[in-house]
Amino acid sequence: MYTRRVLAGLGGIVVLILLAAVVVVLRGPAGYRVTAYFTEAIGVHAGSDVKILGVSAGKIDSVRPEGTQVRVEMTVDHGIDLPADVRAVVVAPSVVADRFVQLAPAYTNGPKLAPHSSLGVEKTATPVELDQLYGSLKQLTGELGPGGVNNTGALSDLINAGAANLKGNGLTLRSTIENLGKATKTLTGSQANLFGTIDNLQKFTTMIRDNDSQVRQAEEQLASVDKFLADDREDIGAAMQQLAVALAKVQKFISDNRSLVASNVNKLATITQILVDQRKSLAEALDTLPLDVDNVLNAYDPTNHLLLGRADPNELSMPLASKTSGGGQ
Repeated sequence: MYTRRVLAGLGGIVVLILLAAVVVVLRGPAGYRVTAYFTEAIGVHAGSDVKILGVSAGKIDSVRPEGTQVRVEMTVDHGIDLPADVRAVVVAPSVVADRFVQLAPAYTNGPKLAPHSSLGVEKTATPVELDQLYGSLKQLTGELGPGGVNNTGALSDLINAGAANLKGNGLTLRSTIENLGKATKTLTGSQANLFGTIDNLQKFTTMIRDNDSQVRQAEEQLASVDKFLADDREDIGAAMQQLAVALAKVQKFISDNRSLVASNVNKLATITQILVDQRKSLAEALDTLPLDVDNVLNAYDPTNHLLLGRADPNELSMPLASKTSGGGQ
């Protein structure tokens, strides 16, 4: 009887162990650990939720201070990936509700955060506490109040002057804001041209910087020219006046002799046309004229003051033919 009871108890223990193993197997892996460091962790405690996009994705395991930081260890559910640049933020849904840790952004693609990774304080953030907000507002009102910048009424005068300037100008202010919006829209539509202009301006300034010595030399030369013109401005003015007088005289001469000038131009045109028509003969004469002059010089007898030459009587009976003249002795 006793043996049966022992066996029954052992059987029950075995069944419980098997049930626990089945539950563990069905639940799957517990998840992976992530550690985050915050400057403070008010309202965050073990058992608080870890959420992604507002959906529960794990639990906080422990919260304990370490020096000037708070170490928060959390377990992210199995099968949920986090991006390598994930950040942790303490979120307060309301003034009295428990806070939770929000992990953002959600993973879409790219490198993943490795298990057992740590997020430093530069990757975490905490909300502003209500008492800190009240303290900031109190300090602001104190600085703007009678004990601060308004101790002489300067702030009140500024507000009154602003109200007086804006009084009756609501429609104008509205039109200004609308036009500013249209100008912003225009600039948005032309941002390529605007950026191209800025880029070209940057290239221009870079070119000037790279050629600084040449730019300085050009400036010095311009300064020299300017000094020269300044030193001789009286002479230049007198020359311009004389040029104006000369141009006036030329204009009067042409006006008084218009018909004569036209006649001479027409005659010059006729002479020019003749030269154009006889340009071949002129070219031939210019080619042979040096030889003819040389022959005349060779035929001249300076002692007797005679021109020597030879003639063939038979040429008188021969037909006239064009031939090149030879030098006579």
